[in-house]
Amino acid sequence: MQLYGSLTSPYVRRLRALAIEQNIQFDFLNLNIFAEQDRETLVKLNPTRKIPMLVDGEQVIFDSNVIYRYLSQKLDFSPLSWDQENTLTLINSANDSLVELLICKRSDFDTNDDKLFFNLQRDRVQGVLSVLNDAAEKGEFNDYNYLAISLYCLVDWIIFRDLTDISSFPSLLAFHVAHQHRASNTETAPRD
Repeated sequence: MQLYGSLTSPYVRRLRALAIEQNIQFDFLNLNIFAEQDRETLVKLNPTRKIPMLVDGEQVIFDSNVIYRYLSQKLDFSPLSWDQENTLTLINSANDSLVELLICKRSDFDTNDDKLFFNLQRDRVQGVLSVLNDAAEKGEFNDYNYLAISLYCLVDWIIFRDLTDISSFPSLLAFHVAHQHRASNTETAPRD
């Protein structure tokens, strides 16, 4: 199996961390999706033009969640419950909004402008982080599984990229501190 992605993507990182936690063997191919040659590789294999993607023989799987489901079935992991799927959707929605804001910022837009698109993304992020903070406070991420790995990758990516102020989410910060020295997190730490 080959996992295509970048070192800094939180979606890719969650799969790399899962591989360490579960001793899954695959080759990791680091792509710079903004460089012409790597972009061509991405477009050839994945029409969504997004990372991560997993290649297993002739099978190409797009999207981190679909890759997780594929690995779960292939390697006989427990599937996520419906409540866990909903929580993963929350994590992904905050991730997606922050990716959009980061791309806009890198495109020289002022993402602090009072514009509908930016306001919607910022509101979504704050609302979702509040719900995730409450879930962390209730211990919903105590089992360090794919869901907790995904949350860790989101929070660490927010801190790494300085994307939003998370000081008002103490349970998320405590969760981050509690897991920052896990081998799966230190070995996959984002870097440019």
